[in-house]
Parts: sequence; C-alpha cells; structure tokens
Amino acid sequence: MLLKDLTQAFGVSGYEKEVREMIKDAVKDCADEVMVDALGNLIVYKKGSAKDKKKIMAAAHMDEIGLQVTKIEPSGLIKVKTLGFLWADTTYMSRVRFRNGITGIVTSTTKMENVKGDFTKLCVDIGARSKEEAMEYVKIGDVANYIGEYAELKGGNITAKALDNRSGCYVMIKALMDMGTPANDVYLVFTVQEELGCRGAKIAAQRIQPDIGIAVDITPAHDYPCDLEGSNALGAGTGIKVSDPSVICDEYLISEMVRCCEENNIKYQYDVIDKGGTDASSINLSNYGVRASGITIVTRYPHGPNSMANMEDIEASVRLLALFVNRDFSFE
Repeated sequence: MLLKDLTQAFGVSGYEKEVREMIKDAVKDCADEVMVDALGNLIVYKKGSAKDKKKIMAAAHMDEIGLQVTKIEPSGLIKVKTLGFLWADTTYMSRVRFRNGITGIVTSTTKMENVKGDFTKLCVDIGARSKEEAMEYVKIGDVANYIGEYAELKGGNITAKALDNRSGCYVMIKALMDMGTPANDVYLVFTVQEELGCRGAKIAAQRIQPDIGIAVDITPAHDYPCDLEGSNALGAGTGIKVSDPSVICDEYLISEMVRCCEENNIKYQYDVIDKGGTDASSINLSNYGVRASGITIVTRYPHGPNSMANMEDIEASVRLLALFVNRDFSFE
C-alpha cells in the first residue's frame, strides 16, 4: 500500500533521498516532466490545456523530524540534537532507527522531570558497551527517525510515524493519477527541509513563480485531550486552511475551494490553528507575493512516533486537489 510504504520510508530533514526515489517511481508514468533541484526538491510538472491557464504550485514536504548524532560517550551512549521540533517527553523511551538499520532506545541521563525539553539530557542506547563498540555502527552526524509502524485503527483511522507529511505526499501522488489533463499548469513539488523552516519550498517557488500556491500538509486535531484550542476534527473532511501563525490564506482561493467541495460533494472543514505552519508561508512570500492556500489533513499526535489520521479525510483531500486544479480562476 502506497501510504504505508511512504510512512515507513526514511526521510529525516535533509536526508529525503529514499522518499524522493519512492515518489519518483510512483509518478513517472503520469507526469509530463520530472526534475530534482539542487536542494533535493522533486518537481513534477503536468501541462494544462486551458487557453487562459494559471500556474499552480502544490507543495507537500517529504521530510520528517528526527535526531542527529553529536557525540558518542565513553559508555557507548549516543548524544543527539533534534532536526525539526520534537517533544522530549514523547521521545523518551521511544525506539529510533538509524539509516543503516541500527535500532536504539532513547533514554535520559537524569530524571525525566528534570529534562524540561532539553535534548542534551537525552541519549540513544543501541546496546553498545563502549564508545569503540558504538562507533562500529554509528558515527557523528548520523541521523535517526522514530520507529512507528503503520496500523489500521477503528473508525477508518490509521496510525504511523511520519504522517506529517507522507499523508500529504500521498494526496499529491493520488491527485496526479486522478486529474488527467488539468486545465491549468500544475507543478507538484515534493519539498525538502520543511521541518527546518520551509527551506525547500522557498527555492521551488522562486523557480516556478506560480500564480497560485497550495500547501498540502497535516494540521493539528483539536478533538482529543491536548493543549491546543480549535475546531479541527478527525473524520470531518478535508481541511481548507484559513490561517496559521505563518500565513493568512487568500480569501478568493478559500472560497473557490469551498465551492469545489460543495459542487462535488466533498466533505470539508475550515482549518484555523494558532500554532504551527506549512510551506504555504514560503510560497506566499516568494517573488513579489503569491496567492496562497492550503489543503490539510487533520492529525492527532503530530510530531511523534504514532500520529493518527482518518482515511476518508485523506481521500477527500485527494479529490479536492485533483478537481481544484481544473477551475477557471479569475483574479480581480
């Protein structure tokens, strides 16, 4: 299953090659052109057929959060830093896997209540009994991701690591397969290093210079006990982003997404969050400014080893993207 395979691929920020190769293989028969830029963004082009067509850039990031080795202690314990935002209390006692397949358990050098988000107090135990033994398997600079197996849950929900944002990558791949020949020129960009400041999208937007930008990403759920406030709920449909701390989405594009959903019986919800951001911000502020919007997948427990999303929401997002790129946009 494509989504399962995408979540289980290794793709820590800056090290997305395995995910990129998987996506290249999935899209090669549907695209008019496929290229990889210097940063590692995968750009998939689909030529539009309309006379007065617009240039649409949709972006879903390939990278996931992870850890990078900074030091190996004489004891064989491995000190790490974060790549992207991780919670220390979620990471503690989780299993992680390095790119070479070595598995470790995250432990602490002090009582967990004293860590208080300080990752210098955490380390990875691979079972080595000395620095020399550990260095046979792991070196400074090596990266690791969470181990989080894909599983189907009740209510049409799924869980896995890296649903942020392999679910968005899945949406773009499936939409490409479903859209046929779009009315507008479509650039599906599978971006790198989003978790480190939306770096890949900045470069891709400068290259493409789109008329419309769409970030396809997860968004936090609010329908379970958590420290967030909002209305996002699993199973309530695809998210139409209105705003987050990094972007105010274009009102015209929001209204067109709503019309697209209502005309095609696609279940949707308005997405407003007060923490987090997506590649929409980088696209929005590129060149001389780009109209930006977002298609989002509501997700519980993001940035952890066991995120949860709803498959009907994901499929609704596929339908919205596949149909939205065919609309006749008229900017005032």
